[in-house]
Amino acid sequence: MSVKYTAFAQFYDALTQNVDYQKRAAYLCTLLERLGHKSGLTLDLACGTGSLTIELCKLGLDIFGVDASPDMLMQAQQKACAQTLDILFLCQNMQNIDLYGTIDTCFCTLDSMNHLTSIRDVQKTFDRVSLFMNPGGYFIFDVNTVFKHQRILANHTFVYDTPGVFCVWQNTLDKDGKTVHIALDFFARRGSLYSRSSECFSERAYTQEELEKALFSAGFSVEGVYGEMSFDPPAADSQRNVFVARKQ
Repeated sequence: MSVKYTAFAQFYDALTQNVDYQKRAAYLCTLLERLGHKSGLTLDLACGTGSLTIELCKLGLDIFGVDASPDMLMQAQQKACAQTLDILFLCQNMQNIDLYGTIDTCFCTLDSMNHLTSIRDVQKTFDRVSLFMNPGGYFIFDVNTVFKHQRILANHTFVYDTPGVFCVWQNTLDKDGKTVHIALDFFARRGSLYSRSSECFSERAYTQEELEKALFSAGFSVEGVYGEMSFDPPAADSQRNVFVARKQ
């Protein structure tokens, strides 16, 4: 899988204004404190337009970002430069990351892992993160749950009307009950007219057992699984769960 998210990159920030990146960065730092882990050199994997990377940098983390989309990274670099932040961004696929050295912490947030639509690619990603992770380092990521894919995303259509873009988001749930095929149509005002662009991709949900097995195979121990933005065990109707894995 190698979706480049070209059209989506132009409108991603406008369509995710409901995401409180400052709060999310603070949560991740609190999680590290609870673990007694110093962040050290940190990777923001699948960093997208860099909003979380930037907030974590502001909190003092020595952080860099990796994403497969040049267009997403262009947005990230522009935002970092506008705030005079010196952040390295690398264009690489998650399952084939090739870093210059080892890391102490890796974050992968906002269901980026779900964009890998085979457990084989998930395993490859975990293996690559493990390869560059120092012993005792932490890999923290979140995933959309099977419940969310079957009950919230499912075969539903969503419409977003923002000042910058009008977006129609159409989902089709695969017969496997875990994979959602997503079609996005963007309508951006250009003077008195609208220009249309489109993006299609898929996301797959994985069970906790599948992810724990893959983490163990990659040399990680699972230190905790939490409901989104909490330190409580996931509820049956949790839409996004946070996994905390430690490199052995």
